[in-house]
Amino acid sequence: MPSPGKSAFDLDENVAAGLAYLPVCLVHLVFSIAILATDKINKLARFHAIQSLLLFACGIIGYICMFIAIFVVMALAAATQVSAFVFLIFLIYAVFGLFALGLLVALVISMIKAFQGQIFKLPIIGNMADKWSS
Repeated sequence: MPSPGKSAFDLDENVAAGLAYLPVCLVHLVFSIAILATDKINKLARFHAIQSLLLFACGIIGYICMFIAIFVVMALAAATQVSAFVFLIFLIYAVFGLFALGLLVALVISMIKAFQGQIFKLPIIGNMADKWSS
């Protein structure tokens, strides 16, 4: 069991919370799962671990939705032989690019706030993370 003020891997709570967002070689998944499995009392680290996992899940869901939309538009373009559908594919990529940029900004802001030891709630998933981290 970690000592008070410490979290998973015997790190300070703000360091563990910040590492829960680090998207290098799936470090965020390892730290988030380790925090949730080992730390039952540290609210800051648990909140950021859950919010990081929810942010990652939003990215995966957005990526899947993009591929489904592109597949449907490409099937329609092939079936109807209308070249205007190619423009829709460009729009889908542009919307996904903005979505990915928004995820990156949310990730960086959340990571900075976590390293500072603050609880920063993202608009939709922050309340869910707060409720589930209690």
